[in-house]
Amino acid sequence: MVDIPSRDRIYIGGEWIPSTGTGMIEVISPNTEEVIGHAPDATTADVDSAVAAARLAIDEGPWPNMAKAERIDALRRLSAAVMERGQQMADVISAENGSPAKWSFAGQILSATMALDAFADIGSEYPLVTERVGGLGQTVKVRKAPVGVVAGIVPWNIPIFIMALKIGPAFVSGSPIVIKASPETPLDAYLLADAAEAADLPPGVLNVIAGDRDPSDHLVRHPGVDKVAFTGSTATGRHIGAICGEQLKRCSLELGGKSAAILLEDVDLDAKMSDLIDSGLLNNGQGCGVQSRILAPRSRYNEIVDALADRVGSMVLGDSLDPDTDVGPLVSRRQRDRVAGFLADGKAEGARAVTGGSVSSEHPRGWFVEPTVFADVDNSMRIAREEIFGPVLSVIPYEGEDEAIEIANDSDYGLCGSVWSADAEHASDLATRVRTGCVAINTGVIVDWHSPFGGFGDSGIGREMGPEGIDEFVEYQSIIGEP
Repeated sequence: MVDIPSRDRIYIGGEWIPSTGTGMIEVISPNTEEVIGHAPDATTADVDSAVAAARLAIDEGPWPNMAKAERIDALRRLSAAVMERGQQMADVISAENGSPAKWSFAGQILSATMALDAFADIGSEYPLVTERVGGLGQTVKVRKAPVGVVAGIVPWNIPIFIMALKIGPAFVSGSPIVIKASPETPLDAYLLADAAEAADLPPGVLNVIAGDRDPSDHLVRHPGVDKVAFTGSTATGRHIGAICGEQLKRCSLELGGKSAAILLEDVDLDAKMSDLIDSGLLNNGQGCGVQSRILAPRSRYNEIVDALADRVGSMVLGDSLDPDTDVGPLVSRRQRDRVAGFLADGKAEGARAVTGGSVSSEHPRGWFVEPTVFADVDNSMRIAREEIFGPVLSVIPYEGEDEAIEIANDSDYGLCGSVWSADAEHASDLATRVRTGCVAINTGVIVDWHSPFGGFGDSGIGREMGPEGIDEFVEYQSIIGEP
């Protein structure tokens, strides 16, 4: 039995305080459609309090003036505190959003601590002050100052990991942060706040609230916020980007994707099928970087479709907390209905569901969609162009590698991609022609903690992870000496 810890307070300024409002978020189980927990629904006044605490931490507190090594140590303490609560956090996320239990610890929690640890390692070598000789022979110190108060707005799909991608560089730079968690997954965020308390962080450097659109919009517009770090849909990213542009406020936007997995003629299906399936159906397909378009050579098209249908059709659809489940429910009724609309549109446009293709009739309660493989897909179809965020793969045929690249790049998005071949060197050469921020070779692993992650086009602005991720959280200041 999973312990679901309801909350009645929010975490601001290093303390658990009552919300200024009386509204509560009901956490609905995607497995049973029953209420399994509650958390305060943050108000705009709560946002004001969180920003004020963060402002105090940077304007009057020791945080930005601490030795960088002290902030790195705080980051490592936070990572250790998260790991101590790791299994509970993983179970809570599975209960909140349907993430399969067999994946949630490694995918939701271990990945988060690895990211925090990577930022600590990178941050240790990341120079905040460098010197150079100016054009008139003078000494110039180039300082990387904290960007200021950061608003970290986080989605529901991989919440703790995505929080880590914002907390890590904020800590290295000396910027306090306000985390605004999704209303679908508020409870894991407060477990993170428990970890922050256990890590004995200075007051105000990490504040946690949860709520829907009103507090999010207020946080983005708040004059006390210097930077917004957002992960979520492209539509919301456009809205946030417009506000930040109007206010000349820094922002980084990690948005949607419609990634293509290019299977070359020589791909070894038996050896790579498990990795390929994972790359497309990870976390029930609820991931921005999933490889949901499978580009297959016509010479092997039927073979690839049959192999995918056989493997996907054998996956266990069930309760996300069952360790035997391969694919769990979608996060909400709204998301289930949205994915059902894509399934209907795919069939109407002429795609053929070779396995799945419907809302599950075997699960009368819960938000379950059958893992689906569509064949006979044209890249102009809606299922090939829009981000579905569900367990749906579309297999698109191509003639020759040039057409494969053309199809892969024929997308408004540009987040991830992959190339699968027995010749890894050739696959790597081909990858340079794919217009995405990340291209994986023969693997479903699309992130590296020490390397930049982000997208081209509608997939966003800026990068996370690696030293480039820290760059997004600093302002450059030149201190020019006398010639």
